[in-house]
Amino acid sequence: MKHLLKMLDLSTEEILDILNLADQLKYELKHGIPHPHLKGKTLGMIFQKASTRTRVSFETGMYQLGGYALFLSSNDLQIGRGEPVQDTARVLSRYLDGIMIRTFEQKEVEDLAQYGSIPIINGLTDFCHPCQILADLMTIREFKGRLEGLKMCYIGDGNNMANSLIVGCLKMGMNVSVATPENYKPDPEVMAFAEKFDCFKHTTDVLEAAKDADVLFTDVWASMGQEGEKAEREKAFKGYQINDEVMAVAKPDAMVQHCLPAHREEEITEKVFEAHAEEIFEEAENRLHAQKAVMVKLMGSCLED
Repeated sequence: MKHLLKMLDLSTEEILDILNLADQLKYELKHGIPHPHLKGKTLGMIFQKASTRTRVSFETGMYQLGGYALFLSSNDLQIGRGEPVQDTARVLSRYLDGIMIRTFEQKEVEDLAQYGSIPIINGLTDFCHPCQILADLMTIREFKGRLEGLKMCYIGDGNNMANSLIVGCLKMGMNVSVATPENYKPDPEVMAFAEKFDCFKHTTDVLEAAKDADVLFTDVWASMGQEGEKAEREKAFKGYQINDEVMAVAKPDAMVQHCLPAHREEEITEKVFEAHAEEIFEEAENRLHAQKAVMVKLMGSCLED
């Protein structure tokens, strides 16, 4: 594993390795055991999209690992606008030990990896959100004790979250059921991957998708950059909500996840959100641990057994 660009690139074994290391790092942090695996290393963080959790979790994670995180905003660095991305990649590779980028186009991330000589971590693109899904898988396993054989249901927009969740959950042996409006399906590349699995189902029927689910996911109806479509999307996604009716058809002990920020009474009701707040905020915390595991895997020396 040289980079973390998208879930489609990872094998089941690589995902499992990251999750196991994330669990270990979380345990060590909670018990005050230092783990400076990245002492003296510098991570450049490129943000073309604003963020709360991504910036704070990567900066804190690098600090806890003994390294340094350098924040580069889109004002400091205009990738592909002033300087070609292939030149930016090669210059930054001379200064840094790794780059985390949060941007719009997946191609920018792939180009950085192609032309640079250091590990690239995708902190989010319009196509996928691998760091979030690794944290999600970690959280499900923490609460349920396993991943294989569980049913994951996603309700809402077939966006970057849906794309990565579908791939990550299928690779970990989970049954996947997705409910989106017909015109808001996940990416065709993801659908082509998913349709090879008998345990994958796409429907427009929310209750059908949620039936007997062990874990339910949703996300905002309009993602960053889609604010202009808000009214149109509110109409299209009416009914695509995790509420009491949906929870009633899921398993009695079903858990709920949301990558945040949540728009209460849109994609999820206040009541369901607060009933599952412990799971949702554990998921948010696990971004820190999962991303630390990714950074150690990509930027660290070999871990001692």
